[in-house]
Amino acid sequence: MPGTDPSDRSFSAVTEQEALDFHAGARPGKLEITPTKPMATQRDLSLAYSPGVAVPVKAIAEDPSRAFDYTARGNMVAVISNGTAILGLGNLGALASKPVMEGKAVLFKRFADVDSIDLEVSTEDVDEFVNCVRFLGPSFGGINLEDIKAPDCFIIEQRLREVMDIPVFHDDQHGTAIIAVAGLINALHLTGRDLKTTKLVCNGAGAAAIACIELLKAMGFEPSNVTLCDTKGVIHKGRTDGMNQWKSAHAIETEARTLADAIKGADVVLGLSVKGSLTDEMIRSMAKNPIIFAMANPDPEITPEDVARLRDDAIMATGRSDYPNQVNNVLGFPYIFRGALDVRATTINDAMKIAAANALADLAREDVPDDVAAAYQGVRPRFGPHYIIPVPFDPRLISAIPVAVARAAMDSGVAQRPILNLDAYAQELSARRDPIASTLQRLYERVRRQPRRVVFAEGEEEQVMRAAVSYVNQRLGTACLIGREEQVRETARLAGIDLDRPGIELVNARVSDRVEAYTDYLYQRLQRKGFLHRDCLRLINTDRNHLGACMVALGDADAMVTGTTRNYSTALEDILRCIDMRPGHRAIGVSLALCRGRTVFVADTAVIDMPDAEQLADIAEEAAGLARRLGYEPRVAMLAYSTFGNPTGERAERVREAVRILDKRRVDFEYDGEMAADVALSARAMEQYPFCRLSGTANVLVMPAVHSASISTKMLQELGGSTVIGPLLVGLSKSIQIVSMGAKDSDIVNMAAIAAYNAAN
Repeated sequence: MPGTDPSDRSFSAVTEQEALDFHAGARPGKLEITPTKPMATQRDLSLAYSPGVAVPVKAIAEDPSRAFDYTARGNMVAVISNGTAILGLGNLGALASKPVMEGKAVLFKRFADVDSIDLEVSTEDVDEFVNCVRFLGPSFGGINLEDIKAPDCFIIEQRLREVMDIPVFHDDQHGTAIIAVAGLINALHLTGRDLKTTKLVCNGAGAAAIACIELLKAMGFEPSNVTLCDTKGVIHKGRTDGMNQWKSAHAIETEARTLADAIKGADVVLGLSVKGSLTDEMIRSMAKNPIIFAMANPDPEITPEDVARLRDDAIMATGRSDYPNQVNNVLGFPYIFRGALDVRATTINDAMKIAAANALADLAREDVPDDVAAAYQGVRPRFGPHYIIPVPFDPRLISAIPVAVARAAMDSGVAQRPILNLDAYAQELSARRDPIASTLQRLYERVRRQPRRVVFAEGEEEQVMRAAVSYVNQRLGTACLIGREEQVRETARLAGIDLDRPGIELVNARVSDRVEAYTDYLYQRLQRKGFLHRDCLRLINTDRNHLGACMVALGDADAMVTGTTRNYSTALEDILRCIDMRPGHRAIGVSLALCRGRTVFVADTAVIDMPDAEQLADIAEEAAGLARRLGYEPRVAMLAYSTFGNPTGERAERVREAVRILDKRRVDFEYDGEMAADVALSARAMEQYPFCRLSGTANVLVMPAVHSASISTKMLQELGGSTVIGPLLVGLSKSIQIVSMGAKDSDIVNMAAIAAYNAAN
């Protein structure tokens, strides 16, 4: 699958031990099963199992289509492989394919909210494989075949499609074809070419290559203009060596016998073969404004650098994430299945594949929204030779591709449950996205384009070292580990962490030539607060937070992350000795809580114990500003135990006064209160108050006190299954983040990336 091979360059930045640790952990693997109905009472159990479960059983027995109404079948895809062609690794067997299949299932959930389960079938016998899968059909709404060698994959998919009434889709074939064709549509448009007259050569005759040319022909490519090549040369009529029925279907009348012969004067070359198979001479011999899709992984048939050296009129795409125009299957399969499942399609036909390709091509031509532009260092990408395919984290994919697929399924007669209002369907799809994950990804992409020097204050801790290494490996910038060098290196040696790499720096105040500057800076700030010069020198020499914060204050680093070994308030006290608040701002902590795709900012979760009305208004402004910087339009609810005066009380009055203060300030975001949490978060509860000024449910919750904020977020995390990030520290003049004590390395990396992102902004 182009773009997802673990041996590509992006993977090479990850060590083997990091990959193993990621897949191990307290809960090995990448998947778990979570119930969607409450299981808290005896009545819940009676409804979920006996005797209540008998009712839907009987209903489904009477009408099998009701399984989509009463079970998870309609949102469940099986990812199935026998491990005979594991991406980039070959035939390693069914069990070895499980990490890949789990990963595919995770991508289904992450990008399109499709539930998925991986099934590894331990047989290379086509008949056994087909019989195994066909009898599992009632369990699923769709079948995604993966990593099955050719030609078995052709036979298996065709036979399963004949005997099953749900979509069966071999992604290695069709996913690659759909994304490649989407890019090709736009490349043809940019070069002024027409499908029917374009001369195309495809090097490689495996599953993906044949799927590509079949889809192109279905879209209108003239068959005689499409030349397929394999390791033995051109597939032409009359050839017998190395042929099979799938190759023979695309044999043409031609005098060309080698790839070099075929490529002379060609407009397009698709590479689905091996590194180095496209030579300089071949590229020079192509037509004006050539289109070159070199999609071999981990190394393309020819690199964009080599093509640029040879000619300046080419449009390039690869399967690599570190080059423009990545042909990445994740742009396709989650959304294609999403649309197919939602109309209960019986198959994924050519019309649906073409619709997906056209929708992707159209999306690349549209103006890019701010949250995608953020991943391009603030430079908004525009449709052109270096942007012909959308990027995987484009939030519009979820509402564009499934709608096109669903419409095509209905128009072609394979939809069993038509969708009457596709506009409303598009809005429902947008609500399924996971905003926090995409936000973090956008932050990471932005930082990669503006790498930042980040201080990891507690550099002697193992998880901090791992976080620093990960930060550097992900090309986010330079990591400065504060600590005693001997202690750091000994801990690293015992933990098997390699710190001897570019981008990792060890900082020890006792050997730094900047100690005097840091001490003088700190003394100037603290001399009227009871500190002598020697006190400040001691703080710089012995306290990592003070040293790190002074490095940031004096511009020797861009940002800092700390907190692993100290509680939040202690770390914040250290930092505030060194760093001022931004003029007109207040330091607060804001936590991001995500539950079932819904993101809520909760403030203040860390700093102000019992805020008065003025402070509550300040907290609302700071939290709303953070939400907006991260791509959300704030709707702020000022929370209390009461709702609009019922019941009354002194603490609720503070919240009402804060609302009046915001009225006077004429802030530019929605807010209202006081209100209880259920009113703020439930559209139905909010309907009881038609005068409420919020246009929808709140996404920023201002808590009446830090204890209620802290309690609520921790309860959400432990009981509600929410993901909570933060609290994020906002309001300071420099970018510093504090993690919770004992934070995992992944948490530290996320907070370091957030700190770096804030420094860049």
